[in-house]
Amino acid sequence: MLLCALVAMAGCGQTFTSPGSTDIDTDSDIARVRQGAGGTTLGEALRSRRNQEAIVKVNKYIWSASIQVLDFLPIQTVDPFTGVIVTGFGTPPSGGRAYRATVLISDPALDARSLNVALQTRNGPASAAAVRAVEDAILTRARQLRIADNRL
Repeated sequence: MLLCALVAMAGCGQTFTSPGSTDIDTDSDIARVRQGAGGTTLGEALRSRRNQEAIVKVNKYIWSASIQVLDFLPIQTVDPFTGVIVTGFGTPPSGGRAYRATVLISDPALDARSLNVALQTRNGPASAAAVRAVEDAILTRARQLRIADNRL
């Protein structure tokens, strides 16, 4: 049991010493880790795996439809790995009010739950009806793109 505890502590990158020993040079150990000579510990490997899981697969039809429907807005940030599109303020062709949008695509399924849209006007958040209209337009366009893609 003691051996298992020692192996677990060594795997996490912790240094185990007996209470009476003082022959460890902690400054050289810290310098060696900072220079990269320490290798990868179990804790580091688990943390890097957790960071890789933050990447979200997005639905390509919803992604393309979002770009096409919101083409009147200037794109500020696009991150296909997390599924986020952030735009600047722009005025739709048929309206006089300027909007800014943030789109989050959180799932690879062509489903309404995969799409989250946040609209903002210069005076604050846009109405729920405007957000719903944009979401509906994006999902309708995504379905059209999927149907067109299956015909090929």
